[in-house]
Amino acid sequence: MLRVAAVAIVEEGRLLLVSKRAAPEVFYLPGGKPERGESAEECVRREVREELGVGLASLEFDHTIHASAALEGVPMAMDVFRGELVGAPSAAAEIAAIAWHRPGEPLPGRLAPAIEALYASAPVWMRS
Repeated sequence: MLRVAAVAIVEEGRLLLVSKRAAPEVFYLPGGKPERGESAEECVRREVREELGVGLASLEFDHTIHASAALEGVPMAMDVFRGELVGAPSAAAEIAAIAWHRPGEPLPGRLAPAIEALYASAPVWMRS
């Protein structure tokens, strides 16, 4: 099973999503695969710096989502953290685009299966 770690950043009821150059039509949470010896939290902090060029003021584990990996098509477990950014994010590294998305609103692409699962779970913090 593929393991990944990602962060849910919610501002004014909108979730920060990113698309990657490898599949610009698919939107994900910022994050990625932990490197050897790296914790899920360390992975999220590194990926946010690399992908968005910002740091995290806070980071707290929330839950794990099980879904199919959008590109690899294999079972995936995604550790989801809640966090707050320090600074304004901008697309860097392999990121093609950034979108602030409110569930139910149009998106210039499609949601990765794990994001669909996140929306379906309807966490209370998504409505803040």
